[in-house]
Amino acid sequence: MIRQLIPLVALAGVAVGQAHAADLTISCGAVGAELTLCKEGVAAWEEKTGHSVDVVSTPNSSTERLSLYQQILSAQSGDIDVMQIDVVWPGLLANHLVDLREVGGKDIADGHFQTIVDNNTVDGRLVAMPWFTDAGVLYYRKDLLDKYEREVPETWQQMTATAEVIQQGERKAGKDGMWGYVFQGRAYEGLTCNALEWVASYGGGSIVDDQGEITIDNPRAAAALDQAAEWIGNISPKGVLNYTEEEARGVFQSGNAVFMRNWPYAWALAQSESSDVRGKVGVTMLPHGPKGSSAATLGGWNLAVSKYSKHPELAVDLVEFLTSEAEQKRRAIQGAYNPTIKSLYQDEDVLAAVPFFGKLYDTFTNAVARPSAPTGAKYGRVSNAFFNAAHNVLSGSTNGTQAVAQLQDELERMKRRRW
Repeated sequence: MIRQLIPLVALAGVAVGQAHAADLTISCGAVGAELTLCKEGVAAWEEKTGHSVDVVSTPNSSTERLSLYQQILSAQSGDIDVMQIDVVWPGLLANHLVDLREVGGKDIADGHFQTIVDNNTVDGRLVAMPWFTDAGVLYYRKDLLDKYEREVPETWQQMTATAEVIQQGERKAGKDGMWGYVFQGRAYEGLTCNALEWVASYGGGSIVDDQGEITIDNPRAAAALDQAAEWIGNISPKGVLNYTEEEARGVFQSGNAVFMRNWPYAWALAQSESSDVRGKVGVTMLPHGPKGSSAATLGGWNLAVSKYSKHPELAVDLVEFLTSEAEQKRRAIQGAYNPTIKSLYQDEDVLAAVPFFGKLYDTFTNAVARPSAPTGAKYGRVSNAFFNAAHNVLSGSTNGTQAVAQLQDELERMKRRRW
């Protein structure tokens, strides 16, 4: 049974409970289907092993969740044994995490995508197990594109034009709440993902290249941000400036948006019986700029074990179970979470449940990485500077050219103190 937590300590506005009668605690999903699927997996492990686990509530915002983890780990607290960590966090948290190969064996990550295993290996230590991978995709209303005789857009300009036509038409027909495009516009890590896709798809680079050189101050990057700013109040509500994944999904799934940028998890929810757009949704690769190609930010989450856990062997066993082929298949079918095990992309049951996994396989495996590797422990500050710069352009307080020039200077100052 998943027990309710006793709120003993509050960090970053989130209750963290002590593992009273439970053997372990785990943080694995903040809300919705992600949390439900995690609880179901944990319950299956409990039934298999006879051990008990408390599921700890953490912020939905990845930025806030990282801050919470850093506070707990810096205090060398064992409050959370198993942590769900973003693909860009292994280098930031590695010193506080267990080497999973040392506890679980050298073959613990066999069968998983090697690129993610490499990403999660810091100084020869495997500090996190791949749980699900991600890349940004474009959701669209098939029925509305058919109604207005519009093609699935390949460029951001085409998407903007189509969104304007359909939004105007639907509002004239009485759908006053219809918008053309929703995305993750709040000043947080999700905006880093969106804005990196805009910049990269315009041929504007990846903020910092693989050699650690800062590349953001260029005309294509500026043009990409300016294009996005034009959406605000036009095809995107001004409220998008405070949207995370769930706010964007809420608008789209209620039938009030033509297009949405989100992660694959939103597919299963859009097809649920309670969804207003069930059977009306298509998924394709994200658009690109006039001189670029489609770019999807590499996302995904991993499971790690705190070095301060009182039961590291037990915690690693739970991680192995939750990242296993059988569990990843269940999560793919029920929640459209991308497996990190290659064989599952040829699995008939998985492809029947999520058809676009096969069509967009290259998108998932060739996604654009955020510059966490070249910037190391400074990545959090780099991302913060980037999403704030992007948010300033979106909100109209500056333009793309000014924003990328100022960002370049800010990042150069960080680099002088070493990545």
